[in-house]
Amino acid sequence: MKTIHIRYFAILREQRGSAEESVETAARTPLELYSELSGVHGLGIAPSHLRVAINSEFGDWQTPLRDQDQVVFIPPVAGG
Repeated sequence: MKTIHIRYFAILREQRGSAEESVETAARTPLELYSELSGVHGLGIAPSHLRVAINSEFGDWQTPLRDQDQVVFIPPVAGG
């Protein structure tokens, strides 16, 4: 198990009801982590429509997670 710090933006923050959280997880990748969180919190955006950042750098959904990583799930942003 590892501790991962998660930040949520825009619609994901609304769906989660919080801007951030820390979780104990056995997830090995951001994709596994998002799947786990999606099931717990009912996040309604498919990973294919999101970007992921790990420790302040855009990453790949298959990047191995390490204890104390900070993960940010970034939804599409509409502007006008």
